[in-house]
Amino acid sequence: MNTEASPSASKTRAFLQMPLTRLIVGFLLVFIAVAIVQTVIVALPVSRVWSSILLVGFTVPVAYGAYYVLVHFIERRQMTELSASGAVRETAQGIGIGAVLLGAIMLILTLTGAYKSAGANSFSVLLRPFLLAVSSAVFEEILFRGVLFRIVERSLGSWIALAISAAIFGGLHLLNQNATLIGAIAIMVTAGITLGGAFVLTRRLWLPMGIHFAWNFTLSGVFGSAVSGNPAAQGLLRSSLTGPDWLTGGTFGVEASIVTVIIGAAVGIFFLWRASKKGNILRRQ
Repeated sequence: MNTEASPSASKTRAFLQMPLTRLIVGFLLVFIAVAIVQTVIVALPVSRVWSSILLVGFTVPVAYGAYYVLVHFIERRQMTELSASGAVRETAQGIGIGAVLLGAIMLILTLTGAYKSAGANSFSVLLRPFLLAVSSAVFEEILFRGVLFRIVERSLGSWIALAISAAIFGGLHLLNQNATLIGAIAIMVTAGITLGGAFVLTRRLWLPMGIHFAWNFTLSGVFGSAVSGNPAAQGLLRSSLTGPDWLTGGTFGVEASIVTVIIGAAVGIFFLWRASKKGNILRRQ
């Protein structure tokens, strides 16, 4: 029996192993699968809470499944970046880091008089921001760090991959309702570097997922602030932001504040410094 692969099969396998091919296929696999699911769920005649529950219940496994197809059937390797080893610990660390970061930012804004709270709402308002934060953290980290950053990094090195992924991640936030160019640039500098740095440091997606989740949930669910240009939802704290846009972030939200940019960039640089010390920075091949 001839067990050798046919020339056409070998060419197909070689084509699928090309970095650009894997990048395009992986991005489309994850993005389209999740987009279809979310479009169907949003169109369902259900309450906002049930819509959020369904979004989490389907987005997370669909994003994971699409990524599994890319890794196991196209790249033909083990999915180490989502291995169970260290998952709970690194996710918890990320949640702690994200919550502390937002807490520090809001404390500074409170001390400057920009952020003011006038009481609290029921804890029930936390449910929907919690669910949406889980959904966006898993989906976006798999797409931007798991697919985009990781594949580009293998060919062009960590620094170029960080610049490209941060630029695309921030640029796509221009599609949000109250998006601004300053806000998109701020996302590039803060979230792009911080989340990319968290991945390089651990070589797994759990830490950036935890940071991403805590960032969105704390900002929206706890402090009641707009997230990346999306209108502010009702949070646990009844709050308001007043002052110049460079301090408050304007309509884009706190993420465009100079306070957030400085603190976020500092944390991202720290992650990258630690990653360099561990020898995790890849050079261009």
